[in-house]
Amino acid sequence: MAAQMAATKVPEVRDITRIERIGAHSHIRGLGLDDALEPRQVSQGMVGQLASRRAAGLILEMIKDGHIAGRAVLIAGQPGTGKTAIAMGIAQSLGQDTPFTAIAGSEIFSLEMSKTEALSQSFRKAIGVRIKEETEIIEGEVVEIQIDRPATGTTQFVQCPEGELQKRKEVVHTVSLHEIDVINSRTQGFLALFSGPTYFSPPGFRTCEEEDVELSEEAHTVLTRIGLETSLRYAIQLISTAGLVCRKRRGTEVQVEDIKRVYSLFLDESRSSQYMKEYQDSFLFNETQGNQMETS
Repeated sequence: MAAQMAATKVPEVRDITRIERIGAHSHIRGLGLDDALEPRQVSQGMVGQLASRRAAGLILEMIKDGHIAGRAVLIAGQPGTGKTAIAMGIAQSLGQDTPFTAIAGSEIFSLEMSKTEALSQSFRKAIGVRIKEETEIIEGEVVEIQIDRPATGTTQFVQCPEGELQKRKEVVHTVSLHEIDVINSRTQGFLALFSGPTYFSPPGFRTCEEEDVELSEEAHTVLTRIGLETSLRYAIQLISTAGLVCRKRRGTEVQVEDIKRVYSLFLDESRSSQYMKEYQDSFLFNETQGNQMETS
């Protein structure tokens, strides 16, 4: 017994990378504290401000324990004293997935954007969302099994492959709400407007190819005329029924008689309305309405 394994191509999983500019605080990787929350002189890009870094370390532990959820921390001081550096160190200590957003006063008082929109974007940039994506990977698949039985009756045992062929891989993406807004607002090419006809499709019913129904030239002409006089949906629905009538008479090509047969059996909207108006007195709901009027 021989088993052929066909390896399938697995698409590459692309991670969402965030592009950041090199700024004055790009070298900061943390608060520079030891296990006892004591600040080092020079560590993780931080220099000086020992008391402030120790206080930030206590706030960091409270954030990790969940005691400061939903609250804010105000760091006040003179310009150039390291307020942004400490905030950056807290964000880096929490992990690379923690978003850090720095905003300047010139961004709020801008002529291109309102103050409300600028603040909303800043808040949504600072809120991170983790998206879990599960992908199923098939490493190999048995596509064919050939069994050769000798005349003597003895067969050779071949060990089957071990392990699961289908595996699941989980990828976690961390994005901000602002990035999701940008992706959703991006034009995907579906709003393109055409100033006129750019392509003339050849005449024909594509449904015939899908349903494997062959039409003669006369039947095609009659079906096209029916579609012009009634509706295209009604003409398309007649294709499958005409194909069944053609198979019943053991034919290979739908003729005009098959179209006429199904046209007489299945009514379109206009003929159905005319039929209802012609025989409306013969239906039961008229008697029900008459009895209700007499009783009232």
